[in-house]
Amino acid sequence: MKRYGILAILVCAILTLSACGSDSEADGEKKVEDEIWASIQESGEIVVGTAGTLFPASYYPEGSEELTGYNVEVFREIAKRLDVDVKFEVMGFDSMLSALQSGRVDIIQAGPREASKEKFAFSEPVKYSYATMIVRADDLSGIHTLEDLKGKKAGGAATTVYSDIARKFGAEVITYGNVTNDAYLRDVHNGRTDVVINDYYLQKLAITAFPEFNITLHPELRFHPTTNNVVMQKEATVLLEKVNEVIKEMKEDGTLTEISAEFFGGLDVSKEPEEEVIEIEGVE
Repeated sequence: MKRYGILAILVCAILTLSACGSDSEADGEKKVEDEIWASIQESGEIVVGTAGTLFPASYYPEGSEELTGYNVEVFREIAKRLDVDVKFEVMGFDSMLSALQSGRVDIIQAGPREASKEKFAFSEPVKYSYATMIVRADDLSGIHTLEDLKGKKAGGAATTVYSDIARKFGAEVITYGNVTNDAYLRDVHNGRTDVVINDYYLQKLAITAFPEFNITLHPELRFHPTTNNVVMQKEATVLLEKVNEVIKEMKEDGTLTEISAEFFGGLDVSKEPEEEVIEIEGVE
């Protein structure tokens, strides 16, 4: 009996130590997960990476030094509801994910892709859209189907899904730095490039600012449905939970709809479009 008693005590001790170890590991995981949010709380500031050059998403109005746009005002509202200040870091899209990974910024806006979903966390969508093209108005740059992109020159950033689409259909991508919309559109107008593939809502608004250019939104081609999400480091689980709560509130109380109407000519980009959109196989 005594022998079995000692054995029982040893088993209980092992189980107790194991349980303690599990609690400790769980606490350690929570500390890692809370690190980013804890840093934001401690500083009282969330740092946002944004382009600053893309009307109407993130831009400086003419004669103003105050950054604004749909993405910017959504970020401002999120920060307000998280009860922290917001600081914007202006950078090209190709730099945003590396800035996020290095900790230079806390959040950005982008669409999820398989490679990035493995490294980063994505919130619920704050914007739904699809891709279309800006082409020359007089002849649609000779593009009537996606297959007609073969041999054309497409202006765009190096790492976007829009450039991937252009390459998939045989276009040569002419890359730019963090330039304003007029640089892309002027090059289509003057024939340096043939097409710009990008977000429908962004292009619809951007094109109205340059009535003197020989360009138009392609009247028929709608393809590749997309979302825009708030993106953060994979470990930022607490921040992700809080941002998702805020986005849900902003959808329910109509705030996202109001911000969208302000920057997209009354349209609501916070809801999925009803138009028929072509899915492109092999493109995320």
